[in-house]
Order: sequence, then structure tokens, then C-alpha cells
Amino acid sequence: MTVRQQAHTPEDISPSTRRLLGPGPSNVHPRVLQAMAKPLLGHLDPEFLEILNGVQRALRQLFSTQNRFTLPLSATGSAGMEACLVNLLEADDRVVIGVNGVFGGRMADVAARAGAKVTRVEAEWGLPLDEEAMVAAIRSEMPKVVAFVHAETSTGVCQDPQAIASAAREAGALVVLDCVTSLAGIPVELDRWGIDAAYSGSQKCLSCSPGLSPVSFSERALHAVATRSTPVQSWYLDVGLLDGYYGGERVYHHTAPISAIYGLAEGLALVSEEGMEKRAGRHREAAAHLIESLAPLGFSPLVPPEHRLPMLTTLRLPESVAKQGEANVRRNLLQRHGIEVGSGLGTLAGQVWRVGLMGENARPESVDALRKALESELSSDH
Repeated sequence: MTVRQQAHTPEDISPSTRRLLGPGPSNVHPRVLQAMAKPLLGHLDPEFLEILNGVQRALRQLFSTQNRFTLPLSATGSAGMEACLVNLLEADDRVVIGVNGVFGGRMADVAARAGAKVTRVEAEWGLPLDEEAMVAAIRSEMPKVVAFVHAETSTGVCQDPQAIASAAREAGALVVLDCVTSLAGIPVELDRWGIDAAYSGSQKCLSCSPGLSPVSFSERALHAVATRSTPVQSWYLDVGLLDGYYGGERVYHHTAPISAIYGLAEGLALVSEEGMEKRAGRHREAAAHLIESLAPLGFSPLVPPEHRLPMLTTLRLPESVAKQGEANVRRNLLQRHGIEVGSGLGTLAGQVWRVGLMGENARPESVDALRKALESELSSDH
């Protein structure tokens, strides 16, 4: 067979329909898909720039901020993390990072690669950060930056940002918050909490395609970048350069992902139409339905109720799953029922599943489909 014969044609691209109940991506709303299929415009076309203006306004509303520099970064949430840290940190700067899961640990790794002096404040996976320990570390280290995760995707823990952010601001530190899994699922209030830089992802509660990272920088953060003694180590993620394109001048920086931004514009419109209060309630109700529905099958939540993240639930596995092998059961759910759930990470690998009910998937029918599939897979016939 020749190389030409082996190549895929467009007709060969026919992905299966999945119900994506893992940690992301989530299923995309049909209106978002329709928006992404609209004709391309140039990234400096006035029509596209007006769409981009609308996206930036909607993101400010969703982040609850007046930050001028609020935009959809042309990269995934991990790049949003890197953008926040490499812009604000220089070699030998001190940073305090809360670590109670994979993504707190990843923040510490990125900061260390930027040459910062990292103090990690560790907490048990499945529990929130110890606020007193974080405050003590902030007062001891007097860091330039304090960073932590609002919604830890690896554990399903929701962190109250206010006490930690307040202590950081009192110490003169800039505050970085990971909102990848929280934005558009529960309220995010950057200005009220005193957050200087935050980042998220398009593929979770926004129910858009992966590839965009909504980010927001305060004026304090922008001033810190402007007064650095060394250039930002990443040209692509330098917010000073990005501000030229996303700000008033619209200076060419890179070719924006036009179709993805169309989709994000539609996703943000859907959030606005539903309203965040109703949307947050829908996520809470779906999570409660999940826990109640799977309890008879032996699944139990890892995280205490007061710290539990509605859109991502970590469930301890029953013996019936362990006997079959949790990876085998997950594979059967995908192949036989078209349902994806996430495995545990790090210290929780093999002990829990991560079930995402994000955006469009935060509905009772998602839970009911999962329960029916599990009842089939865990029956004596299997």
C-alpha cells in the first residue's frame, strides 16, 4: 500500500459520539459547533475584532472584574498557567504556592522553571489548603507572588480564595488563581477576592472546544510586568506584547484561532442567557444527583461536602469495580456505552474516579446514563 493510499481522507474522520463525563473536555453545545462552522475572517478584520471585543466584555463579566487585560489566550489552560507565572516571576523571586493536587504541583514546577524560589505549602489530596499554613508561609517568606488553585481538577476540591488572597495582598504579593474548572460553573469574583492574575480553559464548564485559555490581569499585575528587570522568558506569552493585539491598538502579534473564538463567543452567550445563579445551581443539583444515584452501587465521595466541587466529583471505588479492575470498567464504559469517566491521578490513582458534570453535561440525564451503564457492567452477568 502506498503512502497516498494510507492517508486519511475527510470521509474517514467520523469520531464516535461520546458522553464526556471525565475531567475535560466536556460535550460542546450544538450552537457552539454551528458558530465554529461559520466563514473565516482575518484576525485583523474589523468584523472579527468586534467579535473579539464582545468576547472580552463577556469574559470580564464572567470573571467579575473590571480588568482591562481580560482575553482569550490562543492556547490551552496550561498555557494560561504559564502565562500568569512567567510574566510575574523573574529569577530568584519568591513565590508561595499551595499544593493539594496535580495542578498546584504543576504551578510549582512552572515557577521553578522560571527561576523562582518556590515555597510549597502542601495539603492532603482531597482536602483544601490549610489557610493558616498558607498565611504563615506568606508572612514568613514575604513573596512576590502567591498562587493556588480555586478548583483542583485532580481531586474535586473547591478552595475559598478570600483569606489566602487577603493575606497575600497585606504582604504586598500578587495573587494568581487557577480557575480552569471553576469558571462558568460556580461564581468567580476576581475583583472582590483581590486576585491579580487568573486563568481558565474553554473546554470545561464553558462547553467549548479545547484550545483557548481565558486570562485576566489586574493593573497591579500589568505594572509588575512593565517594570521587570528582565524580558519575559516567553515571547508568545508576554502580556506586554499580547496587550498590543488585544488592547486598543490591535497590533499584529499572532494569528488568532478565529473559529475557536467564534465558538467561545457563542458559549459565553449561552452562559449569559442562562445566568450564573441558575447555572451554578444546575451544577450543584447534578452533582448531588450523581452522589445519590451511585451510592447504592457502592461509590462514595472523597471530598467532604463543604469543600466539594460541584462540576468535578471524585468517587471512591467500590469492591465490585476493584474486582474487575477499574481501568477495565472504564474501558468498557467507553467502548460499550460511549461514556468517558476519568481515572485518579497521583496518590489517588486506582482508588477513585473523577466524574465531570461540566457545562452542558451538568444535567440529570448524564447521571442517569452513567448509572444505567454501571448497573449493566457491574451485574453478575459481567
